Amino acid sequence: MHSDIFTYIDPSQPSTVAAGPLAAKSLAIQPNMSVRGWPTEAGSIALDRFVAVEDATVVKRLRTAGAKTMVSTRMSELGFGLAGDTAAQALAEGHADIALITDTMGEVRVAASTTGVFGFKPSYGTVSRFGLIGLVPSMECFGILAGKLEDIATVMVAISGSDDRDPSMPGFGPECELPDFSQVCEAKESIAVAGLVKEAVDGLGPSESEAFSAALSRLEKAGVKIQELSLPDFDLFRSVHNVIGSVEASSAGGKYDGVRYGHRSASAKNWNEMYLRSRGESFGLLVKTYMLQGAYFQFENYSAFEDACRIRARLVRKTEELFDKADLLVFPTRRPGFDAAAAGTINEVYDAFSLTLLANVTGMPALALPGLVFDGDVDPGLQLVGPRLSDARLLSVALCLAG
Repeated sequence: MHSDIFTYIDPSQPSTVAAGPLAAKSLAIQPNMSVRGWPTEAGSIALDRFVAVEDATVVKRLRTAGAKTMVSTRMSELGFGLAGDTAAQALAEGHADIALITDTMGEVRVAASTTGVFGFKPSYGTVSRFGLIGLVPSMECFGILAGKLEDIATVMVAISGSDDRDPSMPGFGPECELPDFSQVCEAKESIAVAGLVKEAVDGLGPSESEAFSAALSRLEKAGVKIQELSLPDFDLFRSVHNVIGSVEASSAGGKYDGVRYGHRSASAKNWNEMYLRSRGESFGLLVKTYMLQGAYFQFENYSAFEDACRIRARLVRKTEELFDKADLLVFPTRRPGFDAAAAGTINEVYDAFSLTLLANVTGMPALALPGLVFDGDVDPGLQLVGPRLSDARLLSVALCLAG
């Protein structure tokens, strides 16, 4: 067992290949995605020795589509950041064709850009979160890593769709329909205008700006018109995500009490001490700091949380207005000087994901494309963001650009 990459390898793989659109495709997941009978510890001592009692909706749908769920990769604690995450490595070394990563801040896109594969974050609410052990419920979702865009489209055909067991999924009707991924590979779409948010690239260093400009030139040669746009409040995505995310993390972490499941302190003298010590021992410093920050906003400065929610609504509205002038938005995926895998403080984590937070705050789909941006020998990645529920068109556009 490659213990440096995997936390679990399924010993009961079927001897015959199942039928379905994902037949013969091997799938890697993270151990915060429930598979019945598998260790599901989410990279945290808080869930030490926890074993899932049923499959996540996504896992059920992928198996129905013929995918082999064979391995569970290592992950950051409760999906916060990329420290210790090995999903992209599993793909790069050929252990899996497709990997699922929780995208809370942009993890799937940043991981893709460091490995030379595609990373897709779908619109919030298009994929059931039932069976996902998360940290920031309103901004996290299943993300997909794959070497082929066609595989991402096929996975989305399998896993998207309403689920009554996920209360975060909205009802879809004629006025708000789920994306149809079935024709993505046939209906490749070119785009007329890609919006460049000026404030998002103003802070790039000289070499980063040069690399990104070269990538934009490649898009223009492919027939894409680049339109400079302005979103003066772009820097607020970081603050909004930080405040709302930490409050949600603090609330979500309340269930890890050492009573029902997970780690329980062995040194406590009574139940109250057991509860306090178990929680103190259960989380790493980074997640613990994030939760304590959220507790501060919950109990000492709630008005800041309310302000962040109001600002979030405004940011969503202002971002949606940009699509009156452009079909998609284009960003670099990451800044090479900020290593997401090595980030050890909250500020360092947010530095590493500063260019990807917009899609998580707004719930919009985003896709990281490899091989278009080069800062020296490093590929920072090119990121496309579309209006919410434009997922299928976003993938079709990417197929046209990548082809």
